[in-house]
Amino acid sequence: MKKITLLPVLLVCMVFFFSACCKKQIKKQQPIPEKKVEAPKPVQNPVTKEEPKPQPKEEVASRPMPAKPALPTYHEVKKGECLWKIAEYKEIYNDPFMWPLIYRANKDKIKDPDLIFPKQVFSIPRDYTESQKQDAIHFAKTRGPWSLWDGK
Repeated sequence: MKKITLLPVLLVCMVFFFSACCKKQIKKQQPIPEKKVEAPKPVQNPVTKEEPKPQPKEEVASRPMPAKPALPTYHEVKKGECLWKIAEYKEIYNDPFMWPLIYRANKDKIKDPDLIFPKQVFSIPRDYTESQKQDAIHFAKTRGPWSLWDGK
């Protein structure tokens, strides 16, 4: 009998507790009044009562837009990097599946694309066609599981 009366009381307490914890308190923020800042008035010379000389207006010079940094054409391998990680860098390709482009451009330096070494310097091809890009992505996605490189 005690279990039957205790259960509803316990449920009511839990509902009350969770509803109180989950309510968001919304406070209305009053807008901050903007203060007008007035330019200081030019002071006239009281002795001569000359009008102040008008200040020349500063012309907004058309500044050249800062040039975007050129994308790198070479990359020096650092400890812990792999072709996948290099291709993933924003300044390289921003797509890890494009690592075969780096491998194909540096076949003379890379015997196994799964095994590169720190301080190796690889050229990063920038003049690839859309077809070459799609071939590289397809190769990276369908290469299969890791194994000793057999040169295919």
